[in-house]
Amino acid sequence: MKVLIAGGAGFIGSTVASRLLDAGHTPVVIDNLVTGRREFCYGRIFHEGDVADAATVDHVLRHHPDIEAVVHCAALIVVPDSVSRPVDYYRANVAATLEFVDRLLAHGVRRLIFSSSASIYEPGPDLAVDEASPLRAGNPYAHTKLVVERMLADIAASSPLRVLSLRYFNPIGADPALRTGPQLPTPSHALGRLVHAHRTGVPFPLTGLDWPTRDGTGLRDYVHVWDLATAHLRALERFDRLFTADGPRHTAVNLGTGTGTTVLELVSAFNALVDDPVAVVEAPRRPGDSAGAYTRSRLAWDLLGWRAERDLAAGIADSLAWSRRRELLLPDHPADDLRQAERAQRASAR
Repeated sequence: MKVLIAGGAGFIGSTVASRLLDAGHTPVVIDNLVTGRREFCYGRIFHEGDVADAATVDHVLRHHPDIEAVVHCAALIVVPDSVSRPVDYYRANVAATLEFVDRLLAHGVRRLIFSSSASIYEPGPDLAVDEASPLRAGNPYAHTKLVVERMLADIAASSPLRVLSLRYFNPIGADPALRTGPQLPTPSHALGRLVHAHRTGVPFPLTGLDWPTRDGTGLRDYVHVWDLATAHLRALERFDRLFTADGPRHTAVNLGTGTGTTVLELVSAFNALVDDPVAVVEAPRRPGDSAGAYTRSRLAWDLLGWRAERDLAAGIADSLAWSRRRELLLPDHPADDLRQAERAQRASAR
């Protein structure tokens, strides 16, 4: 199967591409490289461009008329950044998706998997959620994901398009073969910041100690990115069986482990695997932060035949291995940040 992966030069998209390659499928990557890395596309079919650019998308789909499905991972994803730059996030995540889907429909694409987020939920007192839980996005990034889900559901209801929204919890780890992993030198997520603290010898900031959890730190459902990638493979293999002729044309599925881990518990698990434990320091909550959530759903197993297989320790170990590999694969240069900022500025101006 040939599959178009939008955002396939980023962390999750590139890992999905690797998983599809390993299973004998052909990924076609489109990415504007605002945050993605060209190095992740070596040896793969790659088209540089923005999903909001109709000419680029038309070119890709005309060049690959045998594309059978699309995985849409392209997005800006940093929560605190979305609080300070909401216009950029709505433009990149919502407006660009609308333009992208318009071209997909024009070229007869019928299968779309959307990378959504568990941040759209309003968790109950125990912080557990399933697909029927109330939706209440708590920051601009989450708002964009919720808006896109609803937009895609409306479009699917009035067109031949069928859409599966996969609601990720908290991806960690890297491709076990270390072909790809988190591409940013200083990630914003907790495990990435822990790895950075370990490498640099600085304390790890505990952003908030008054959350309604068992130890006061935020709680997350950490799911290995390779497990996430496998879920996409299973979804593509079973896609047509998920939708009946007279049923809904949009379905959402949680992708998590079903286990909630607090940030302090993450630190403890991390320090158990390294020779030099990371110290912690109290810090204020970050803009857009939340107490967190974990999934209690079996729907991924019932519909996709998928459940997470790798545990927290495996995710930490692969993250540490990737941090060493990243230095060789993705060397950072002083001009990198400037070039990335310039690309982001050009993209947001479209």
